[in-house]
Amino acid sequence: MKKNLVLGVSGGIAVYKALEIVSLLVKKNINVDVIMTESATEFVTPLSFQSLSQNMVTCDMFSEPKAWEIQHISLATKADVLLVAPATANIIGKVANGIADDMLSTTIMATKAKVIFAPAMNTNMYENPIVQGNIKKLKSFGYEFIDPIEGRMACGTTGAGKFEDPKVIVDRVLMELHEKKDLVGKNVLVTAGPTIAPIDPVRYITNRSTGKMGYAIAKEARDRGANVTLVTGPTSLEAPKNINVIKISTNEEMKNEVLKLFDSSDIIVKSAAVADFKPKAYSTQKIKKGDGGLSFDLIRDNDILMELGNRKEKQILVGFAAESENLKANAMTKLHKKKLDYIVANDITASDTGFASEDNRVIILSKEGNEIYLDKMSKEKIASNLFDIILEKR
Repeated sequence: MKKNLVLGVSGGIAVYKALEIVSLLVKKNINVDVIMTESATEFVTPLSFQSLSQNMVTCDMFSEPKAWEIQHISLATKADVLLVAPATANIIGKVANGIADDMLSTTIMATKAKVIFAPAMNTNMYENPIVQGNIKKLKSFGYEFIDPIEGRMACGTTGAGKFEDPKVIVDRVLMELHEKKDLVGKNVLVTAGPTIAPIDPVRYITNRSTGKMGYAIAKEARDRGANVTLVTGPTSLEAPKNINVIKISTNEEMKNEVLKLFDSSDIIVKSAAVADFKPKAYSTQKIKKGDGGLSFDLIRDNDILMELGNRKEKQILVGFAAESENLKANAMTKLHKKKLDYIVANDITASDTGFASEDNRVIILSKEGNEIYLDKMSKEKIASNLFDIILEKR
């Protein structure tokens, strides 16, 4: 069933960014109803929101009704989440002080859905003690805020108050709208990305992992209600919100962080591509380029997954197998050798999935001998299927 978001748009230069919020949510199959304040219509026309949402936009509380319902009550009841973006000092102040004198403030007062404000305003206005007091008051009542960021304002000043990136706002909304909340109260530990093995102060050995699969798994666990820690090697990905992110570089650093968290974790998903080898000797000085070649010895690095398997008691431990041949056989060997509960195997030779791709194609094997084949799909859908499988019998 489609989820319903009511988007309240109040007047400010950031109104145009709310159009992207609507577009992104509609692409995620979310039904969006827009309420605009009178001042918001001075910046962007209702027709723009109507075209993107494919729903009539509500502006006037006393306009000719399009249906028999009392509109602010109808939208208040319909909403699974009510997002106010951008939220001006005016609408924040109204709600904080119980004023309901237009369609947006009235609908906010009437809804029992989660209400999230994404403020955007001049820095001096945002930092005004009255505005901060109103925000604090609303938070005490259970209203949530997506804090603005620092940056250059349309008025030319620089500071806090800049509207958060629409993608970040949408990510927060999707977290709230996720249909499954079966990981509430669980601690989930995810590793992602590559690790590096330094050769000298300039050079290192690494691999092609981008971290996309691990980040998708961490977000899925978060959206299902888990307390998530993501231990990540170097990636170009933005750290996801509402997740405890620990950044590391080397195999040893990842091992240390994972072992600190292992005993308190309920589910551990080791999707990182951890370096198996490291140089036998690290050069503290940059190795100069000579006329000939360069050679050095490699030694085995820590097998973190093996150590976790040996320590495992009540935890559910999931590993990954990136293979170029004998995919199922090699994954099964790894599953049993490292005492895993599940292993996710993917063929790294496939040209349309895997490293750097938005999609993957995997086999999920369990210690009980079950095999689940997931054909090409987004890494987000792979993550969703993975938790469905893990939680199916629990």
